[in-house]
Amino acid sequence: MNQIDLKQRTAVVTGGARGIGRAIAERLLASGASVALWDMDAAALEQARIELSDRGRVVIAEVDVTKMDSVQAAADATVNDLGKIDILVNNAGIAGNNAKTWETSAADWERVLAINLNGPFHCCKAVVPVMLKNGYGRIVNIASIAGKEGNPNAAHYSASKAGVLALTKSLGKELATSGILVNAVTPAVIETDILKQCSQQHIDYMLSKIPMSRFGQKEEAAALVAWLCSEDCSFSTGATFDLSGGRATY
Repeated sequence: MNQIDLKQRTAVVTGGARGIGRAIAERLLASGASVALWDMDAAALEQARIELSDRGRVVIAEVDVTKMDSVQAAADATVNDLGKIDILVNNAGIAGNNAKTWETSAADWERVLAINLNGPFHCCKAVVPVMLKNGYGRIVNIASIAGKEGNPNAAHYSASKAGVLALTKSLGKELATSGILVNAVTPAVIETDILKQCSQQHIDYMLSKIPMSRFGQKEEAAALVAWLCSEDCSFSTGATFDLSGGRATY
């Protein structure tokens, strides 16, 4: 494992109790950061806190990223616990059901957009003012290759992740001279439990698009995110970093 220096830094990872978020939290802890795990699943949060507590300072907050008041309360609690927030990783997300666009229910559309797009907006809205006070920050938004290409039978997911890319570009420009950098990662499929939300047909389709003929591993995502969270990332903002096994073409 390459060493990345995040000593004295504090990080928030949404959806941090499992999957990619948990792997990111582990990598940030290994790099010396203190980490706040934000997640909806209280039991999984507590289990993660117990399992990670010997690796560094870990605090948890039960958060519904679709609700601004829940996010703001978590941000306030995290600052109270850790003193500041240097790093925000917007990772929480869902895949939603697979269906043709015109067969997708309005409820499913709204739920996917609420978590995948409104969630990062709420978190940025709550955390950016904290970072501005300190004149430093790193924000990493976990988007998807689907946000660049559009996956069939996943219009809600694709649209939400395209929105995350636009949010990243806009916020990156707004904060470009502030010491706060905002970047996005666009993975192809990473092998986590989120695949359980997808049909086998959709999984097979996504795998067929990857020239390396395999899914990504959550540790590979965590390695890229850790660098984006560091001071070594100093001249990239509003940018998109692909993690697609060769699928991305632009």
